[in-house]
Amino acid sequence: MIAKNFKDYPLSDELLKAIEKLNFKNPTKVQEAVIPLALNNKDILCKAQTGSGKTAAFGIPICELLNWDENKPQALVLTPTRELALQIHDDIFNIGRFKRVKVSALYGKSPIKRQEKELKQKTHVVVGTPGRVMDHIVRGTFNTDEIKYLIIDEADEMLNMGFIDQVEEIIDEMPENRVTMLFSATLEPEIQRLSKRYMKDPQVIEIEAEIKSTDAIDQELYESTDGDKMELLRDVLLVENPDSCIIFCNTQERVNAISNSLGQDNNACEKIHGGMEQDDRTRVMHRFKKGEFRYLIATDVAARGIDVHEISHIINYDVPWEKETYVHRIGRTGRQGKKGTAITLVSAKEEHLIKEIEEYTEKEITRKETPTHSILDTLKPAFNEKLQAKPEEKKDKAFDLTKEIMKLHINAGKKTKMRAVDIVGTLCNLEGMTADDIGVIVILDVSTFVEILNNKGEQVLKELQTRNIKGRLRKVSIAEDKPVVQRDHRFRRSY
Repeated sequence: MIAKNFKDYPLSDELLKAIEKLNFKNPTKVQEAVIPLALNNKDILCKAQTGSGKTAAFGIPICELLNWDENKPQALVLTPTRELALQIHDDIFNIGRFKRVKVSALYGKSPIKRQEKELKQKTHVVVGTPGRVMDHIVRGTFNTDEIKYLIIDEADEMLNMGFIDQVEEIIDEMPENRVTMLFSATLEPEIQRLSKRYMKDPQVIEIEAEIKSTDAIDQELYESTDGDKMELLRDVLLVENPDSCIIFCNTQERVNAISNSLGQDNNACEKIHGGMEQDDRTRVMHRFKKGEFRYLIATDVAARGIDVHEISHIINYDVPWEKETYVHRIGRTGRQGKKGTAITLVSAKEEHLIKEIEEYTEKEITRKETPTHSILDTLKPAFNEKLQAKPEEKKDKAFDLTKEIMKLHINAGKKTKMRAVDIVGTLCNLEGMTADDIGVIVILDVSTFVEILNNKGEQVLKELQTRNIKGRLRKVSIAEDKPVVQRDHRFRRSY
């Protein structure tokens, strides 16, 4: 069935409401192909690029099919990077928001004890990187007995990063009677071997790479004739004067050097790479998504997992070593029907890489002339004016979904024997409240968080100031929306 509208699929009202609030207009090609098969519990081998709508393609069916009453995890999504794990966690959580789907993210360089506590609660979907997922399986803190859906995302990147052995170890821990979906940008022999060994008669789907079929991204390059790329980068930034830009480098050392150089001139840039603490990486991404600074300088650890609205420019300071990486990088711009610009700075020794990229994408990259001093002088006032102005805060892609939801904090938790039934019972006794107005409930040791739906948050907050919960008056307040980090300090540049 080829659906032109999400309402054409057999989906619950709660899911359709979330899909509408997330501003999903019509199914993308990969969603058209995957959703009907997934809803019919078919194994799927799908070739599709980042940015094609893959997460919703498997996230929507999972949220529809899972059994809410089951406390053990029913779906596992494996992904190569922490950023992508967090991104998929948020996407599935939002898709299943009105069905009260609980999602846990498991990834390294984050306290494992905190993740263990989360897994002890009702969890429907687990999203994680292979290493940390395997750690929890070995520890016995991740129970895989009820896993019915296994999704391996970005399988080609798993292969490139050397994770395939760990992935196979994890697959061996899964129930045999399950649905397996494997997504990859390529279907190279090792990926096909995985599908033959672990999947049952998989339906093969190949979605044409968006980069080959769209004109949404203007691809340009500048030749660094004198070998001074840093000066060329400054000139390009001045000419383009982007509102939101990612500058990609091949190494952590290069990221640090560029961040150090640009950071001396302005406060418009931050950096992200694999050598940073995960809390700092999470905080930087949170700030970038909100539009608090203009330039993100990144290694490819960020290429898979950045889903930020309205990135106008991508600049490849280094030409990527792999042609597929080029596609992933520039796919961060030109989204949702908007134009984007991808600029690559090329030294003489990188010319052969550009030729490989052009052959792969079947598109010639436009050569641009280095801007003259007179042009730069003319454009400099506008550049400086924007640099001094405070960037406009971006709305999160889930803004429409969350604006009618209020998350409340209650100062009681497991140590005071607080249970979900206590919260639900109290709320349903409030005038005008029903179970349909209650969202996800998370109970920690000394705190409880509950989402109030349908614009009833203010009313509930007011009434709970004088209403007992589990026999006592509790302090109830609006929960602050902050990225999940351990230290409450702002990101500090370490130059």
